[in-house]
Amino acid sequence: MTLRAVTLLRHGRTEYNAGGRMQGHLDTQLAPEGRAQAAAVVPLLAGIGFDRIISSDLTRAYDTALAVAEACGLPLSVDKRLRETHLGDWQGRTIAEIEADRPGAITEWRSDPRWTPPGGESRLDVVHRSLPVVAELDAAYADDPEERSVLLVAHGGMIAGMVCGLLDLPESAWPVIGGMGNAKWAVVARRDDHPRWRLSGYNIGA
Repeated sequence: MTLRAVTLLRHGRTEYNAGGRMQGHLDTQLAPEGRAQAAAVVPLLAGIGFDRIISSDLTRAYDTALAVAEACGLPLSVDKRLRETHLGDWQGRTIAEIEADRPGAITEWRSDPRWTPPGGESRLDVVHRSLPVVAELDAAYADDPEERSVLLVAHGGMIAGMVCGLLDLPESAWPVIGGMGNAKWAVVARRDDHPRWRLSGYNIGA
């Protein structure tokens, strides 16, 4: 076991974030503030010493990841399994608009990882598609004598779900893992004498 740490970075702020509008799989761009946020975290993340950097294919995550990868002198890989939750009919709408159509829907969605927005996917679906990314990295580094660390650059909902999955939390406990700020990150790590993933930090940032 040589994959020791996984850092999960959320993309910088977008205009949709600023307006409280749901993004999901919509390919939104970083706002100027989001680009500044990405630039601000580069010195902090570049000093960690990642061996690989992998990004969601959505532009807001890719552009955030590219800033870090260039500072680290590493190539940037893309994996669409790191995309945000597909929010179906909710994509492009504000929370207020969704609540006006179906009062209580947002609360249901946030409290039940199996609850699915109309035409979208559940948090459980997101975890099932994204966890293999870490499993494949684990297998790739299984016989490596060096301790390895990877950075995954993705989205708030996906990161919360992956943390729950890696920690093997019961589904009833998933809502305790809260939201992730723009350009903030989580770290899960492990060691030889404690091989399960442990949460080392959450919502870390500049």
